[in-house]
Amino acid sequence: MTNKDRTDTLVPDEGLAPASTALPTADVLEELATPPRSQWRDVWDQFKTHKGAMLGAVLFIFIVVAVYLGPYLWTIDPTQIDIRSRNQGPNWGHPFGTDQLGRDIMARMMAGGQTSVSVGITAMLLALFLGSFVGVLAGFFRRLDGPLMRLTDLFLALPLLPLLLVMMLLFREPLSAAFGLERGIFILIVCAIGITSWMPTARIVRGDVLAIKEREFVLAARSIGTSNSKIITRHILPNVLSPIMVSATLGIATAIITESALSFLGLGFPPDFPTWGRLLFDGVDYLQQYPERVFWPGLAISLTVLSVNYLGDGLRDALDPRIRGR
Repeated sequence: MTNKDRTDTLVPDEGLAPASTALPTADVLEELATPPRSQWRDVWDQFKTHKGAMLGAVLFIFIVVAVYLGPYLWTIDPTQIDIRSRNQGPNWGHPFGTDQLGRDIMARMMAGGQTSVSVGITAMLLALFLGSFVGVLAGFFRRLDGPLMRLTDLFLALPLLPLLLVMMLLFREPLSAAFGLERGIFILIVCAIGITSWMPTARIVRGDVLAIKEREFVLAARSIGTSNSKIITRHILPNVLSPIMVSATLGIATAIITESALSFLGLGFPPDFPTWGRLLFDGVDYLQQYPERVFWPGLAISLTVLSVNYLGDGLRDALDPRIRGR
């Protein structure tokens, strides 16, 4: 039998279909029909699994809503003096009691919370901007790395509290004369806290930028002639967003504690302008007779700082791709 005859006798198996014409299974069709998940959806799913972070987020939102929207419901003026109602304990008319001048402590807690939270958020934004700016420049430009990091080391070596005290004593009067007493002190405290707390953010951002600028997509962008400013804004900054956001949450807690310490030492806002630290300072003299005057502002500061710290822990875990999905 010739080769041609042998070939003619071979009949292909009709039950087998070529791989290219095989129909996809139902699982494959379902996977293809499912829209791709966004990165922020994965971040939220990971964040929800952190019970402490969820509790901290709910508590922090509650505190912010209470101090900013509470005065619309509790309309007592925090500066109203009523000598006949002074030194009262908690009652229906004054749930948190009154102070030595008859001012409602609950109203003063809300007003003080507005100041403390505003100082914390504003000082955090300033420290975040300075730290991110210095960190990106130090990590991206090699010739600036040495001088900027030595500047960071210099600020880290300075004693924080004495430096804050010196700044308050030197610039309190000029800023108060230029912007008014309360606004000038607000600007001074925000600038003092922001200028003295940007260093950890700068170090974290610099380390991430040093690693990211050697990645393939940055090298590819540089090979096609992309300018340094566009590389930083389009490729570097989006990839260092995770440590920046974590530093932001922790910076709020640090700023609130620092402002409270300055007000407790009597170097913050004036006595008739309430903050949580100022309420603590005013309640120390009456600690034995009326301990609730120290308890309420101390509890507010503790809960705010604790909630922000838990919130930062949850964001750190959610934004880390090595942890996400476990």
